[in-house]
Amino acid sequence: MPEIILSQSEADALISMEKVRADDQSWNYPNLGGQISIPLVSKNKRENFILDVSRGKIDLLKGTYQNRAHQVVILVRLDFGGRPHRNPDEEEITSPHLHVYREGYGDKWAVPVPIDRFLDISNLWQTLQDFMRYCNITEPPNIERGLFT
Repeated sequence: MPEIILSQSEADALISMEKVRADDQSWNYPNLGGQISIPLVSKNKRENFILDVSRGKIDLLKGTYQNRAHQVVILVRLDFGGRPHRNPDEEEITSPHLHVYREGYGDKWAVPVPIDRFLDISNLWQTLQDFMRYCNITEPPNIERGLFT
């Protein structure tokens, strides 16, 4: 599949667009090593999105939350519990860190997690709620908490 390149204004519009769950399906928060990909739609039903929730295989506190558009374009990704990230300018960003689409680079740039938007990064469930708010998911999918969330 060819790479989809968005302008910064297109990406910003998709990030800020109000998103809702595509259906009433219930999803289980993934166990260690697990992953779910949940379909979302824009409020006006013209755009499709995906919310990915991934967990590390060994570390209980390692994982990724991401929001995609056009199936493959990562708009926002939160990595936690893992290694630092090196940006294209060689700056190293510690974990947890947030990737936000940047024109010409996609998701290759990371920034420190904004502490005013993410209340308790060590609480995976709270962090998922904060991430969905950050991505403007106003009608979240039905996700059942697991034993280790």
